[in-house]
Amino acid sequence: MKLVSYLREETDQLAILVDGLLYHTQELHPDLPNNMGMFLMMWEDVIDIAKQADALLKAGKNPGSAVGIAVNSVQLLSPVPFPTSCRDGYAFRQHVAAARRNRKVPMIPEFDQYPIFYFTNHNAIQGPGEILCMPDHFEKLDFELEVAVVICKAGRNITAAEADDYIGGYMIMNDMSARTLQMEEMLLNLGPAKGKDFSTVIGPMLVTPDELESLKIPAKEGHTGNNFNLKMTCKVNGIPVSEGNMGDMDWTFAEIVERCAYGVNILPGDVIGSGTVGTGCFLELNGTGKLNDPDYTEQWLQPGDVVEMEVSGLGILSNTIVKEDTDFSLLALKKKA
Repeated sequence: MKLVSYLREETDQLAILVDGLLYHTQELHPDLPNNMGMFLMMWEDVIDIAKQADALLKAGKNPGSAVGIAVNSVQLLSPVPFPTSCRDGYAFRQHVAAARRNRKVPMIPEFDQYPIFYFTNHNAIQGPGEILCMPDHFEKLDFELEVAVVICKAGRNITAAEADDYIGGYMIMNDMSARTLQMEEMLLNLGPAKGKDFSTVIGPMLVTPDELESLKIPAKEGHTGNNFNLKMTCKVNGIPVSEGNMGDMDWTFAEIVERCAYGVNILPGDVIGSGTVGTGCFLELNGTGKLNDPDYTEQWLQPGDVVEMEVSGLGILSNTIVKEDTDFSLLALKKKA
């Protein structure tokens, strides 16, 4: 099942997507909530109703009064417009190893011992469309190609063996990064904060695990949880810049959820990202390019750039970079040493 949130009469409307058409959930069945927040809160009571409606729509039958509207005729929001929290993991060894190699430092052994994550700004979650950026963000503005999950039921002290039952679905994530702000603040061993908190893009839809069943593959040796063979690509202005696969995740989402939920309540609506896939950002690509060629020209995102991410089974997430009309700068406020 593919679930979409879009703007309808100035509020977020939940719909099921079938063959390019959106069907309002409450028009399919009166017991279905009309927004994603309530749907996740009521997940165990409504998921079977929604799947039955989805199956009927796919069979060419309309189970209710819903009239399909074209998905390209509405303003899409993040599938989960108002997450209860947002964490981002560090699951792809290839990305971590390449980034450290490019900095001429050895691979950190702790990566293979336990998964980690950081909290980012859940109030800066957005979907397809424009990404508004301040002048400081354009000091090495970067994309990060990732996949995210959303939690669909509350839990605490969840083991990896049971954690996949708490995952409602999968989405594309673009963890936007302002690298100059990020690198400066992390010199103080805290963060990332201002380098990350201005925009995290998720979309264009939430895809439930059953929809991806045919693409399931084993987790890597010694790891626990579901894994999927999903090709991941990113284009900037139509030019391919990144290619990877969700199947290359070393730490599974189940293992990341296990760590997130240790001694803590996780809640319906919590979003968790995978971390960057190998080759999945300009920081890594520029580093590799300069390592191989000292004259390599770095590339960073600029105003007007269109970032298009595609993941097999999860759709295409497209955003346009827009410069805010201001010259206000945090970097200019730095005190002299």
